[in-house]
Amino acid sequence: MGNDTKTGMFNKSTLLPVGIAGAVAFVIGMIFGLVVLGWWLWPVKWVNASPADLQKDYQTMYLEMAIEAYGFNGDAQAAQERFMALGDKGPALLQSLAEAPPVGLGSYLIGDFARAVGQESIAGILPQANPTPTGSGGAAGTTGTPPPIPTSATVQPTATAEPTTRSHKSFYVISLLCGISLLAIIAAAGLYILRSRKPKVPVTAAQKAHAANEAAKAQKTDFEAEGREPPLSQFMTTYIHGDNLFDDSFSIDSPAGEFLGECGVGITETIGVGEPKRVSAFEVWLFDKDDVQTITKVLMSEHAFNDEATRQRLAAKGDPVMAKPDEKIVLETAKLQLVARVVDMAYGEDALPNNSYFERLTLELAVWPKE
Repeated sequence: MGNDTKTGMFNKSTLLPVGIAGAVAFVIGMIFGLVVLGWWLWPVKWVNASPADLQKDYQTMYLEMAIEAYGFNGDAQAAQERFMALGDKGPALLQSLAEAPPVGLGSYLIGDFARAVGQESIAGILPQANPTPTGSGGAAGTTGTPPPIPTSATVQPTATAEPTTRSHKSFYVISLLCGISLLAIIAAAGLYILRSRKPKVPVTAAQKAHAANEAAKAQKTDFEAEGREPPLSQFMTTYIHGDNLFDDSFSIDSPAGEFLGECGVGITETIGVGEPKRVSAFEVWLFDKDDVQTITKVLMSEHAFNDEATRQRLAAKGDPVMAKPDEKIVLETAKLQLVARVVDMAYGEDALPNNSYFERLTLELAVWPKE
């Protein structure tokens, strides 16, 4: 079975509130930036867009107006500039008008405009208003050859995005929303921490005293009487149903006071819902300062141990062991050996399956230096 790797006094679950708060801040920031700022207070407004950026129907209307303007003032230079504003879409649009002249726009006027902008291939299929133009004025009176089309496209106004002016009202609204967002993040993080760290039904002083009394009453093993070397450290710990935050840890020191490591017991699995929690498995662990990992075994209730899915899932945390009176669990690191003994235990009784959660559990933890 696998062994769990973790640092001695570091609780991995302390990282969870930070991750939750970060996720909440990210979501609120996205909503605030996109919806409030981007779509409401400072929406993007496109102005000064060139005709080349318009829809096809509007481009056609623009070209018709350019042809009518040329027929009125005969300004070939202006006609070329307006035609060039359509970019590479201009010839195709002019071809469409030449093939099906709209009502009110004569084919001869379209032909004169095509010749003025250098679209001779299109002008060739249309009549000319005055083949021998004289004088000046309208398109029919335009004299001479129309100016050549520039070799490079006339510089067109570019589309720019201009934010609306920020008013005092907008500033106050933004400040208010920022404050609300910050309070929401703090509240969410605080609520998560409170819910994850504090039981809904707190352990009373009487329960704590009862647990301490049970641990004190438990008879420690007299290893010398059994002919064994006394341990470096020997601890007793008792869990009482209702202690949702049960997590005992003990320092292991040499006779000279040198820190060698730690050991402890904590809740690792519960069953059912509601408060107080119904604990179905404990994590017994040993940390050696000279080892690279923490050795863990899982002490399980009879029901949890016999449930294949639960046993396999908890096996990822450490070797599963079913709790029984006087059951011994051995954990070894590079330089330490821990023997955890079930001194006393009792199961709770309610609507849950029999022998599924602990009403109380007393463990003895004895640690020796490893030879």
